[in-house]
Amino acid sequence: MGPKCPTLSAVGRTLANVTDTTSNGPPPGRRIAAFFDLDKTVIAKSSVLAFSRPFYAGGLLNRRAVLKSGYAQLVFLLSSADHDQVEQLRKHITDMCRGWDVDQVATIVRETLQDVVAPLVFAEAAELIADHHRRGHDVVLVSASGRELVEPIGKLLGADHIRASEMRVVDGHYSGELEFYCYGEEKAVAVTAMAATHGYCLADCYAYSDSVTDLPMLAAVGHPVAVNPDKRLRRHALEHGWGVLSFAHPEPAHARFTGRGPALVAGALVVASAAAIGSVTLRRLQSGT
Repeated sequence: MGPKCPTLSAVGRTLANVTDTTSNGPPPGRRIAAFFDLDKTVIAKSSVLAFSRPFYAGGLLNRRAVLKSGYAQLVFLLSSADHDQVEQLRKHITDMCRGWDVDQVATIVRETLQDVVAPLVFAEAAELIADHHRRGHDVVLVSASGRELVEPIGKLLGADHIRASEMRVVDGHYSGELEFYCYGEEKAVAVTAMAATHGYCLADCYAYSDSVTDLPMLAAVGHPVAVNPDKRLRRHALEHGWGVLSFAHPEPAHARFTGRGPALVAGALVVASAAAIGSVTLRRLQSGT
């Protein structure tokens, strides 16, 4: 799978290209999107496991489940997130959610979103999202986490669209099974379908992810970028001349987001974000660069 329309240039292979703010927008008649993985790419931990404490406070989890979630989060952060590990995490989460009331989950997420998620957003990611919007690009979150989490997080970040996993619901409760798992090859399928729906030229589009499991999505666009990549993704990115970004500055706890794109409340935070994005590492190993 690869880009579906002729590329105009090698834009996006250098830091200046990725963060260029001088562009007046996409070429006439050609829409561009930036597809972002969520966990460890835009936010510093698993979005599902980040809500363990609010779910515990709401009576959805017992103490043992919270401790198990904490352990799963540690493994997620320290591992290279290969296929087997991601499958284990998926099973843990679907088992954990079995029987939960859908409306109660939505209420907890809505009421705790700012406190739980805002401090986890990488400042560099917030600035990059804002930059894509300034350039007239759509921003799309593509995540293996459930829609119930990804949709409000997308609104918080100012994303234009989201694609996420879908849990099966029976009588208003999660059954513990998935209708759609937005993972691996399915992410590439989702990206291609969204391109057809919204008129994106994939050769001009961008994709950002930390995991080798997202290679299909990254390979589907003209400008793939590895963010905080695991070892195998870093090696693949360097071998193929893809960009490599390092995000390391989650937002401070008082940060809040409003409007279409991330609006950082403190003026100092804007400066910090700009400085952080300026320090991002982008490498290209193609000859002559």
